[in-house]
Amino acid sequence: MSAPRGPGETQPARTALAWQRTGLGLLLVAGLLTRAAAVAGDPLMVLPAGVVAVAGTAVLGVLAPHRRRASRQAAEGGADGQAPRAAAVVTGLVVLAALCGLASELLR
Repeated sequence: MSAPRGPGETQPARTALAWQRTGLGLLLVAGLLTRAAAVAGDPLMVLPAGVVAVAGTAVLGVLAPHRRRASRQAAEGGADGQAPRAAAVVTGLVVLAALCGLASELLR
């Protein structure tokens, strides 16, 4: 039987899952924008979808694994696991996705 975990020990896992959900959400928005471009029959509308897809891939492929490692190391070392720069980058990518959605709507 393993010892009960404290609330701080599950924080790195929850943080990693949150970053994965953000990346998957961006990819979902890219898929919806792609579908809208296909329904409208306008190839120019694929550009915003591509930008959002690249943003989602960057979050899932680069930022999320980096944060997972950094969170785990901070938790093991008892250090502060905050990453304001990485959070600002992801926030910027989410805002970019919103702007791409708006641009897609304006192109329609």
